[in-house]
Amino acid sequence: MSEEIRPFTIAVPESVLDDLKNRLHHTRWPDRELVDDWSQGVPLHYVRELAAYWANEYDWRSRETLLNRFDQYVTEIDGLDIHFIHQRSPHPDAIPLLITHGWPGSIVEFHKVIEPLTDPVAHGGDAADAFQVIAPSLPGFAFSGKPRETGWGVEKIGATWATLMARLGYDRYLAQGGDWGSAVTSQVGAQDPEHCASIHLTLAMSARPKSTPTEPDELHAMERIGYYLNWDSGYSTQQKTRPQTLGYGLADSPAGQLAWIVEKFWAWTDCDGHPEHALTRDEMLDNVMLYWATDSATSSARIYWESFGRANRPVVTVPTAFGVYPKEIVPPVRNWVAELYPDVIHWTEHPKGGHFAAFEVPDTFVADLRAWARLVR
Repeated sequence: MSEEIRPFTIAVPESVLDDLKNRLHHTRWPDRELVDDWSQGVPLHYVRELAAYWANEYDWRSRETLLNRFDQYVTEIDGLDIHFIHQRSPHPDAIPLLITHGWPGSIVEFHKVIEPLTDPVAHGGDAADAFQVIAPSLPGFAFSGKPRETGWGVEKIGATWATLMARLGYDRYLAQGGDWGSAVTSQVGAQDPEHCASIHLTLAMSARPKSTPTEPDELHAMERIGYYLNWDSGYSTQQKTRPQTLGYGLADSPAGQLAWIVEKFWAWTDCDGHPEHALTRDEMLDNVMLYWATDSATSSARIYWESFGRANRPVVTVPTAFGVYPKEIVPPVRNWVAELYPDVIHWTEHPKGGHFAAFEVPDTFVADLRAWARLVR
């Protein structure tokens, strides 16, 4: 196995873009929903509007250039190519920060926070708060390789990330994650405490109440869990049981892939009923493009099949921080996380933001990471 770290530049072939436009122009549309809201799914008129914008106005080449301002690399670990951003800070005392996305996210989520994290002085901050940012693409996502065998759940990914940080020469680092990134980051903290000094999470779906919930934050979380199970978890059930079946439709239809992801931007952002209140069309399409251009609908969905009911719930003894956002799927509850994260050193409840915190409220996200890191540098 080669340990070479190879430079990488995003360069989607023109043939992929031509095929995308052709498919969008020839979409066979379903009949419209029978309600006047999103309760049956993404409204037909909005998907048609976004698809038309994607085909006729969205400029991938300019967005590709924007993403290529970050230094990117690929390295092989356990037979699989791992793609990652490695953005170095101009400040010599910057601490390494490993940051991990989830589904249906990507490295696109971090495009507004990488520069303030690596060069705080250029963004009105202090050099003492600088990070070296390492942001990998999960296996099967975007420009990372697609596993050819089973076993690539969050435990293995956590071990892979530890290997990546060692290969980059970092013997002490911090780690942050949301969505599946929270689970992977927890594994990193549990598996590599000699080098991972502390972790920061925005989601703790494996945490459970030890007694009947009575406190306001517990009751709110229970309400969110109930809503998720009844109205919002169909995607998860499909991806954890039959990701291959789902993949045929999403790999063949860009309109289908678009709706599958944009629904979650509506459901999980702090958007007051419309995703474009939280994210721009171009930002949402940048993220969708990383799934479409790499044909990774199926391979990315398999993280659910690999990890649900298979991964352990590690007790993470390294110092842990939580950023709590009001529109998170289920906001973390301090009483619930204590069993799995016994050393909580930083807990901040933010007034705005949802599941994609770095994407939605980048200034808040950056400030929270700086405050946490000051405690453990």
